[in-house]
Amino acid sequence: MSGAGRRAAKTAAAGTGSPGTGSSGTPSAGTRAARIAAGVGIGALAIVGAAAAATAALSVVAARTVLTPPSRRVEDVPIRRVDLRAGLIVLGSNPESRMPGEYSFWFDQVAGHARVGEIIAQTPSTVTRRLLGVDFGDLTTARRGRMSGWFYLHPSDLDGVAWSDVEIPTPLGAAPAWYVPADASRVSEDWAILVHGRAVQRPETLRAVPPFRAEGYDCLVVSYRNDGEAPRSHDYRYALGDREWHDVDAAIGYALAHGAKRVVLMGWSMGGATVLQAMSRSAHRDAVQGVVLESPVVDWITTLDFQAKAHRMPWPVRLGALTLIRARWGRVFTGLAEPLDLARLDFVTRAAEIDRPVLILHSDDDGFVPSAASRALALARPDLVSFEEFQVARHVKLWNYDRDRWEAAIRVWLGELSGARRRRSRAETSTPSSAEA
Repeated sequence: MSGAGRRAAKTAAAGTGSPGTGSSGTPSAGTRAARIAAGVGIGALAIVGAAAAATAALSVVAARTVLTPPSRRVEDVPIRRVDLRAGLIVLGSNPESRMPGEYSFWFDQVAGHARVGEIIAQTPSTVTRRLLGVDFGDLTTARRGRMSGWFYLHPSDLDGVAWSDVEIPTPLGAAPAWYVPADASRVSEDWAILVHGRAVQRPETLRAVPPFRAEGYDCLVVSYRNDGEAPRSHDYRYALGDREWHDVDAAIGYALAHGAKRVVLMGWSMGGATVLQAMSRSAHRDAVQGVVLESPVVDWITTLDFQAKAHRMPWPVRLGALTLIRARWGRVFTGLAEPLDLARLDFVTRAAEIDRPVLILHSDDDGFVPSAASRALALARPDLVSFEEFQVARHVKLWNYDRDRWEAAIRVWLGELSGARRRRSRAETSTPSSAEA
């Protein structure tokens, strides 16, 4: 057989081509389709992997944003014009700058502070307000600022009150506080402990001093861990009330050691979550007669879900952030020393455990902490929880929006609390003891 014949015979014995090729040695249509499918599959897996990685990264960012004390605050109100002589300021229009009432106005981050009052005029893009005063900083050169519910910066801003600096011995060290007596000549047996919210400091709570003093309460205006005044925790993370309450517990102990027999706790926003924990977990809880909550977080899952939706976070990111906060392994990403028990912070679910009067003041347009959980708690415990509904006032600005109503609501509730205590005392006195019966 010739060489050409031998080569033809070998080809015939081996078939018409190599596997997956046609007679010419090129890939068959089926093989090409398989390879394309494999490539598509690998690409899809890469996309899924990238999406999962992005979700995980966003979850970490979201969780750390909630837990880490901020170094800067967003200044979202443009300053259009300042007329110091006329006492006027023109601001860019947004929901915060359009709110009626009297407010703090921070500018240059915390380097400048002014106070603004009534709205004089509005256009679609601007709001002209009364400028009540500039406490520090150069407002004429500032370009942006932010509205705040703070109004008083120090107890000396309050008319006719005595005050003193004191230190609370907390588990992390001495925390500064202000003591403001109802009557400078004597110590009251009734004290109010005022607890500020997240990312602010104790001046936020000075608005509550006048109504409490008017009802005979000495006021203790406290700081707590990681607020920039009290000692830091080792992890420098907010615990959303799950550990801050220890500092409130220390404040209750301080009050009892300095003449108090009965204590009312009041908390704003995250401070509300904190005082609820103190009410239920403090070694001194028997001294707590009641709790006042302003724009409070009574269920963190509801609040965090609301904020995530407001920022258009997809549900896997929301779920991932909550998992990181609650899981022990999540501390690698969040920086938390210990995971947080969000179920323990949910007082809607724990409503049955409330055993003393609670007053809640909340605005339905809060915009940061939804009022739904506050309403749910009041609905679950109408026997002990009173709900004072506000509109328009937004987050922790209820006093600023309607000072008279806010103060009256607290004073009426305190009066009812005192009346109930007197009735119980009379009933106990008039009931014969078992030995006399």
